[in-house]
Amino acid sequence: MFQDILDFLIKFGPWGLFIHAFADAVIFPVPAFFLQVSLSIMHPQNALWLATYGFIGCLLGTPFGYLIGKLLGKSVLYKILKKEWIDAATNMFQKNGEAAILIGSFTPVPFKVFTILSGCLNFPLWRLLAYAAIGRATKFYVVGTLFYLYGNAAEGMVKDVSLYIALIAVPLILVGMFIKRKRKRRKMEQEKLAESNPVLMEEKIREQTSDQTPSA
Repeated sequence: MFQDILDFLIKFGPWGLFIHAFADAVIFPVPAFFLQVSLSIMHPQNALWLATYGFIGCLLGTPFGYLIGKLLGKSVLYKILKKEWIDAATNMFQKNGEAAILIGSFTPVPFKVFTILSGCLNFPLWRLLAYAAIGRATKFYVVGTLFYLYGNAAEGMVKDVSLYIALIAVPLILVGMFIKRKRKRRKMEQEKLAESNPVLMEEKIREQTSDQTPSA
């Protein structure tokens, strides 16, 4: 059945990919990656345009996936996807939701898992959109660029594109998380020090008061 749907969508070219990417972010279980590759093989000169259609479709579909999670909860995921995908994504979310979205955007785990989970766990929608934009742009445009530069020869390259992106991006994301947590911890220590030292606390209150006082 899913193959019949893909065969139908491929007839519409870029707009078929747009629809597929939109549905991929909402509930359709087959990632838009497969249709993007098929269309890029047929029209490698338009590969970057195809990536753009897919990227925009995915972003527009993201709030709808979020809404499904908000209204129906995680149960809908277990009806359409593998339990191990859902459990893995949930575990990532519980550790760090932002990193989960970024990493999940270019892993084999269907992206709708992360849009629906975001709604289930009340993750801020604007953050979901921001991190989805970064991750999905990476996935769509890496594939599009390879086909644009190498034509049909890129077919063999993109099979492991998720792995290659992950090998580069995941360490960068982990380093970013480490730096962010270190800065947050340092800020908390400074606040505790200020609270334990009356002089520093008084200076802090004075600074806050002066900031709130309107200038003449």
